[in-house]
Amino acid sequence: MTFNTPGFAGHRRPPSIWACISLLTFLGVTAVGGGLAMLFDVGGASPPEAWLQSIPLVDSWVLPGLVLAVGFGLGSLLVAFAMLTQERWPATDWIERISGHHWSWLGAIALGLGQLVWIGLELVYLPEFAWLQPLYGAIGLALVTIPWLPSARSHLTTASRRTARQNSRKISPNPI
Repeated sequence: MTFNTPGFAGHRRPPSIWACISLLTFLGVTAVGGGLAMLFDVGGASPPEAWLQSIPLVDSWVLPGLVLAVGFGLGSLLVAFAMLTQERWPATDWIERISGHHWSWLGAIALGLGQLVWIGLELVYLPEFAWLQPLYGAIGLALVTIPWLPSARSHLTTASRRTARQNSRKISPNPI
């Protein structure tokens, strides 16, 4: 089942791509909001200062707020936009050459891995468990997993790799 929306190389986007874009957008919007709330301590959004004593290398909530807002927030929104439009950006050509996929494929996986590490560090260093941790852990796991689904991989395969794969199938062994 696919939706009638043009994508990379004229392909329609499969549900796995829509799921990935939706998760990235949700993560992006909530991380920007949460990061800014943490940075500016809106409504007491920053965790208690006493919690900083158990976290190595961090002496305020500014760095975690920046990572949340910029890294996970804006980063997720950028990858969601790139996965939606599948525009080619010269700065990301090297990623596409190495992976054979649009760079948003690797971006989603990297954000998912980062999210899992982030939640793991929260579980280790923060003294209280929050219901958001399993939710965002599941989002991280989904962002690592969904791009590996055959429909997502096929959709995000670069045109050059797709052409090379088709050409390799056309080559027949040389009869002697």
